[in-house]
Amino acid sequence: MMKHAAWKTYALWILAVEAVGVFSGWLTREGTRLYSATVNQPPLSPPGAVFPIVWGILFALMGWSAARVYLAPPSPAMTRGLALFAVQLALNFFWSIVFFNFQWFGFAFLWLAALWALILWMIFVFRRVDRLAAWLQIPYLLWVAFAGYLNWSVWVLNR
Repeated sequence: MMKHAAWKTYALWILAVEAVGVFSGWLTREGTRLYSATVNQPPLSPPGAVFPIVWGILFALMGWSAARVYLAPPSPAMTRGLALFAVQLALNFFWSIVFFNFQWFGFAFLWLAALWALILWMIFVFRRVDRLAAWLQIPYLLWVAFAGYLNWSVWVLNR
C-alpha cells in the first residue's frame, strides 16, 4: 500500500523521466524525419508510431522503479542505484541525438551497448534495494536489446 505522501514522489519521478524522453524526442524531431525518409531500415522495424507509445510506457516504468528505490531506506546500494539510474538516463537521452541527428550509426551502436550494460548493472543494484524496482526495469532492458538489433542492422544496411 502506498503511503499517503508517497504518491507525490512517484508522480515526480515519473514526470521527470517522461520529460527527459519528451525533450529528447523534441530535439531529434528533424533528425527522425530525415532518418525515416532516407535510411534503409531492417526487417522487424516497427512503424514509427510505435516508438513514442513504447517509450512512454518504458519511461513511466523507469520512473516508478526509481521512485521505489528513492523511497527505500538509505543505503550505499540505494545511492549507487540512483547514480546508475541518472547515468543511464543521460546515455539514453544522448543516444537519440547521436543516432537520429548525427546518424553516426556505428558509434550509436557502441553507445547503445554501453547503455544496455549500465541498465543491467542498475537492475542488479536495484535488486538489492527493492526487487520490484529491479523487475520494472526488465522491459526497458529488453527494448534496448531490440533497439540494438535495429541499430546494428541500420548501420550494416546504410554503410
